[in-house]
Amino acid sequence: MEQENVEQEIVAIVKGLISKMGFVSSIEMKKAEEDEDVIICNIKTEDSSFLIGQYGLNLQSLQHIARVIIRKKIIQPVNFILDVNSYRQEKKDSVVRLARNLAEEVISGKSEIVMRPMTAYERRIVHMELSKNDRIKTESIGEGESRRIVIKPIEIV
Repeated sequence: MEQENVEQEIVAIVKGLISKMGFVSSIEMKKAEEDEDVIICNIKTEDSSFLIGQYGLNLQSLQHIARVIIRKKIIQPVNFILDVNSYRQEKKDSVVRLARNLAEEVISGKSEIVMRPMTAYERRIVHMELSKNDRIKTESIGEGESRRIVIKPIEIV
């Protein structure tokens, strides 16, 4: 199936799913900036708080359901991310800013900082962003919901 047809099929499935849930929306498709193989399906709606849910849990569930449906209809592997009113992008930008600021504090203060507990997705963003800085090292500690990242200056590692 051609890429354009795949995107049209994703739009139809997601729009149908959202409509069956009783929400009015429009869909915007674009390529992810950091990975051309990933399609971002951004749902534009006034009911974003219901679709996102607390800490993005509803959005994660919605994405899981959409992926299951899409895998049944489209044979070829498709890598896509559902977003609602660019919530995930804003969240990612916020996590990247926090990580960079804390990395600078670690470097200037020469002592480690333990971040607040984060989801696996947020921790991955932090690890990837801070791996570009050779003056610090990151590691995850803790279990389950309380898993967090420690940022350390490379001198004390």
